[in-house]
Amino acid sequence: MKDKIKLICFDADDTLWVNEPYYREAEKKFCALLCDIISENDCNDELLKIEIGNIGQYGYGAKSFMLSMVETALKLTGNKIDPVKIGKILELGNELINKPVELLDGVEEVLKKLQNNYRLIVATKGDLLDQERKLGNSGLEKYFHHIEIMSEKKVENYKKLIAHLDIPVEQFLMVGNSLKSDILPVIELGGSAIHIPCETTWAHEHVENHGITTERFLEVNSIRDILGFFKP
Repeated sequence: MKDKIKLICFDADDTLWVNEPYYREAEKKFCALLCDIISENDCNDELLKIEIGNIGQYGYGAKSFMLSMVETALKLTGNKIDPVKIGKILELGNELINKPVELLDGVEEVLKKLQNNYRLIVATKGDLLDQERKLGNSGLEKYFHHIEIMSEKKVENYKKLIAHLDIPVEQFLMVGNSLKSDILPVIELGGSAIHIPCETTWAHEHVENHGITTERFLEVNSIRDILGFFKP
């Protein structure tokens, strides 16, 4: 695999920096606001349903999450939620947007070692302003030839990206934490992919028994592990 690769594409959230734990923290605080009418588990389930239902309209990211929390609260209370609690929900969303960018261990070390031998890019999905802010605050922009913020990460989206990059799919490698969004679509297209599992993964991204057997797929424990497969 490594002899063919010319371009390495990195996911951002939970691949380069911490993301999902912040959402779960906000979710827990949100459910605590409604603990007098619904259990935390049931609240989580209802919020997830509404989040997934809103993806087509709002996309991904903190703003979409905030709107889904408000919608969930209104639904669970029959539109009778205390306005003070609505204010607290908005505060949770704003806290999420303004979280500091915490790089995952080994990220900058890996990018420094790969940048001279490979074209490096970022392909992430989410809110444009939110992702631009995080990338700017990360200090990592200098390592990347191209930044792609996508509305979705499906086969057709990667196909357009690879065409835009003007590179044969055989030379394209995706590195990410989500089997559903980062790995399976690229493998289907004929590219290569390295999966770095994340301890905390959004339920919408879960994939059970992926069954990938191609030599174009690898799974490693940390981002540092990928260095063993490439030129130093």
